[in-house]
Amino acid sequence: MLTAPVIRIAAGLIVDDAGRMLLVRKRGTTVFMQPGGKLEPGEDGAQALARELNEELGLPVSTLGYEFLGRFDAAAANEAGHRVDADVFAVPTPRDIAVAAEIEEALWADVEEARALPLAPLTLDHLIPIVVTRLGG
Repeated sequence: MLTAPVIRIAAGLIVDDAGRMLLVRKRGTTVFMQPGGKLEPGEDGAQALARELNEELGLPVSTLGYEFLGRFDAAAANEAGHRVDADVFAVPTPRDIAVAAEIEEALWADVEEARALPLAPLTLDHLIPIVVTRLGG
């Protein structure tokens, strides 16, 4: 049996007071997902996420306030035939974001709006259910 290559990533679930989650789309892709990215050698998930949030959205490098939500497996959104093994953290809502690096677009969407978008399997299968549970719906 062949096994799909696995990409270790960290992702941030950022939900504002209105129940909208922050979604990003990388340049040259059509799929929206949570901000984050690949772990570098020697990084844990929280450190990788802090670095990625700084690079992609201009957020301060700090893991303060991150809440570990779990480790999830899903099909990779932008790498055909790969899977992601993701450490996911709830991240405090930032005041401002500045789209940078490989991010083409960032938007805030409630669950219904998000489900109408092309979404990464990690977002659709694992993170939207977390948001729905946390919002009591």
